[in-house]
This record gives sequence, C-alpha cells and structure tokens, in this order.
Amino acid sequence: MSKYETTLVEDLAKLINEHNLAEIEYDTEGLRLRVTRVPSQGFMPPPPPVFAQAVSAPVNSAAPVAAANEKSAPEIKGEAIKSPMVGVVYTSPEPNSAPYVSVGDTVSADQTLFLVEAMKTFNPVKAPRSGKVVQILVSDRSPVEYDQPLLILE
Repeated sequence: MSKYETTLVEDLAKLINEHNLAEIEYDTEGLRLRVTRVPSQGFMPPPPPVFAQAVSAPVNSAAPVAAANEKSAPEIKGEAIKSPMVGVVYTSPEPNSAPYVSVGDTVSADQTLFLVEAMKTFNPVKAPRSGKVVQILVSDRSPVEYDQPLLILE
C-alpha cells in the first residue's frame, strides 16, 4: 500500500469516527477503498425485529391498515435529489448565513442546493433541472450516505 493510500485510509477512518458511520466507501479511477467500523466489544448482531399484532384484529385486515397509513402520510410528488457521496451535508455556504434553498423556493438548473464535505473537500450538489423545492430531508451538518435523498424537487 502506498503512502497516499495509507493516508487516505486514515482519513476515511477519521470520518467514520467523527460522524459515527458504520462504513465509508471511496471510489476513483483505479482505486476503490471501503473502511468499515468494527465495534470495540466485537461483533454483536442487531436484535431481531419485534412484530406486534393486535389481538382483536382478524388476520385478513391488512387492507384497512394500509389505507389508514396512506391517509396519514400524504404522497409527495417530485424528484429526489440524492447525495453523490458519503460525507457531511451543509445547507448554507457559511455557518451563520442563509441556506442555499428553503421549502417553496423555485430553483434553476445547476443552482447549488447543498455542499457535501468529504475528506476536507466541499462538493456542490446542484439542481439537475428547474423546479420548486417541496421538501428538504436533511439538516445542516448532518452525515449523509451515498445516494441518500436530500431534497424533493417538483
């Protein structure tokens, strides 16, 4: 492993610890690295999921429950703008300045929506097309994963 690759692995490990990530992946021409956090007490599998079922509900009553869930969560139409990499998302250019975009804003193609910091490099996330910001799914300075939805554009 070259000195560059060793430094890169160390930087990725620091990002994992700083942002409490389970793993981080770096991919560029000719080099692909994946760094995974190993718990200090050894591997402990997650607890199995617990499924609860109402005693009075008949087994065939899944349809009314699904219909009730659909009514409580309105469907949001639009395109999800996703993170191009693992890192930390910034919603504004500076700590005490206004955010790049807010819900209800109309944006133009190639307008900066967020910055994603990875390895001390700030990468702009730009709007692929013009549209209206319907929902912002992340908060400032929060860790994000590759392909994680950041914003819904109508």
